[in-house]
Amino acid sequence: MIRTYVLAVTRDETQGDTAGTAGRRRAVLRTAGLVLAGALVLGAAAAGWAYRHLDGNIRGVDIDGALGDDRPARAVTTQAAAPPTGSLDILVLGSDSRDGAADRKLGGGDSSGARSDTAMVVHLDAGRTRATVVSIPRDTLVTRPSCPLPSGGTAPVAYGAMFNSAYAVGGPVCAVKTAESLTHVRMDHYLEIDFSGFAGLVDALGGVDVTTGQDIDDDKSHLHLKAGTHHLDGTRALALARTRHGIGDGSDLGRIGLQQTLVKALLTRVSAAGLLTDPARLYRVADAVTANLTTDTGLDSLGELTRLGRSLGNLSAGRVRTVTMPVVAAPSDPNRVIPKEPAASALWASLR
Repeated sequence: MIRTYVLAVTRDETQGDTAGTAGRRRAVLRTAGLVLAGALVLGAAAAGWAYRHLDGNIRGVDIDGALGDDRPARAVTTQAAAPPTGSLDILVLGSDSRDGAADRKLGGGDSSGARSDTAMVVHLDAGRTRATVVSIPRDTLVTRPSCPLPSGGTAPVAYGAMFNSAYAVGGPVCAVKTAESLTHVRMDHYLEIDFSGFAGLVDALGGVDVTTGQDIDDDKSHLHLKAGTHHLDGTRALALARTRHGIGDGSDLGRIGLQQTLVKALLTRVSAAGLLTDPARLYRVADAVTANLTTDTGLDSLGELTRLGRSLGNLSAGRVRTVTMPVVAAPSDPNRVIPKEPAASALWASLR
């Protein structure tokens, strides 16, 4: 009887332990579920905040609304948001904004306003597998058309004006209008990035590798490099993009060659950076770009920019051709240039 009693007690205690263990397991699972749910909620909230932050960074300008229908015909048959079925032309400007402390520190100077010292027309083919990047020298003398001004009113036509004066006079709208007047190519989109944005992009990517064919010794851009391959951070990459006094004849044409080298270096770095597998770096790159980006209203959201970026997934640096609009010295001023005809017109016609 005693043995039976002991066995009975032992059996009852064992059942109690089993029930307790199961209860504790259920409690642990409930806790883990709550933690996971909380993490998912926090992750979703963080993702939502990041999206709103990046989306809010982008500044949009209604260029289509400002210019109306007095423009070259549109070559593309769909918007960037849809699968590409036509070519796309984008005016890309690099501005030396002097309005922010970061830009002034990087060489924008102390005065207000900005100039478009870098101007490129990026032509994407219908399949988005090849691109042609055409640089327009800032010193090109053009007929600057009448442009609507941001403050209201209209700037009159100006003959023999420097190309980069369009941005200084009328901002992005006048820059697009002048580019279209010069090229007779419809600019489907507009992208502008300033000093600090470019430097921040390079830093977020971990720097770029650039090979120079000659020594660069430019006190004005504070860049001193021996011929060869160099790994540049954002500040030095920006200095390279601005250098002209330490190379060639000191004209804008030598600087354009360096800028085109940087474009390909950036494309190579983006391809090698593994952004899709490194969310933290992807966010840093996106934040650096969008924080200093101005676009037309067709690209002024993170979703629109992302769709455009995805359509360029098969575009590698090797499939990007960089050229400069053919120019000759201006008869009125040897320090300025004008389009070289008929070569310049033939180049622009090839993009239409």
